[in-house]
Amino acid sequence: MKKQGILNSHISKVLSDLGHTDTIVIADAGLPVPEGVPKIDLSLKLGTPSFQEVVELIADDMVIEKVILATEIKAGNPEAMQFITDKFGDEAIDVSISHEQFKVLTRNAKVVIRTGEATPYANCILQSGVIFG
Repeated sequence: MKKQGILNSHISKVLSDLGHTDTIVIADAGLPVPEGVPKIDLSLKLGTPSFQEVVELIADDMVIEKVILATEIKAGNPEAMQFITDKFGDEAIDVSISHEQFKVLTRNAKVVIRTGEATPYANCILQSGVIFG
């Protein structure tokens, strides 16, 4: 049994298999999951687990070089925007695409991890970095 880190075996496997520039999606309860993209559903009830809780745990186990958000998050969910900015810094964040374009990008993700989050635009695409140079 693992001693620390993410205990969910499906998430642990996905993170172990990521290569440089691969992406995963952390999604609220309403984001559609594209056909063919695996979904790990963590939702228990509305709000549980939260977007923030899941992003925090994933960030502890994953090298993240870029975070992609929909532009609508700025006005539609400033709390989530502030959390992501505080967590990753302005230089790592790409907030230049619409929510519709965001949904198109999710088609290329290795997995969509669904949370119980019930606030608008609480979705991000995390792009994998590398642990060396």
